[in-house]
Amino acid sequence: MYNSDNVFAKILGGQIPCKQVYSNEYALAFCDVNPRAKTHVLVIPRGAYTDIYDFTANAPAELQRGFWDAVRATVDTLGLNGNFRVVANTGAGAGQSVFHFHLHIMSDERFKTDF
Repeated sequence: MYNSDNVFAKILGGQIPCKQVYSNEYALAFCDVNPRAKTHVLVIPRGAYTDIYDFTANAPAELQRGFWDAVRATVDTLGLNGNFRVVANTGAGAGQSVFHFHLHIMSDERFKTDF
């Protein structure tokens, strides 16, 4: 069940500031406050979805399309040129700590050898 008191819902609601990278009517991309890579940006949909499973099963097609467009635009804005990693942690056992669906876009030279 979605908890609207989570930090990402508060960012979307303007209650908590973020360092915005990209925004459209479907999604918001911003810098991670605890980066795990040289470039570490989060992309979140503008809707109440707990994880990627919930999002792909329940979000309207237009929102899903707009979200993925925002992911691509974020990568382009960052100039990552195909050198990046996208991660969606799903569930506490997989490392998800904020239960509002989000993707991590990360890029770092060490990823060439560290899988």
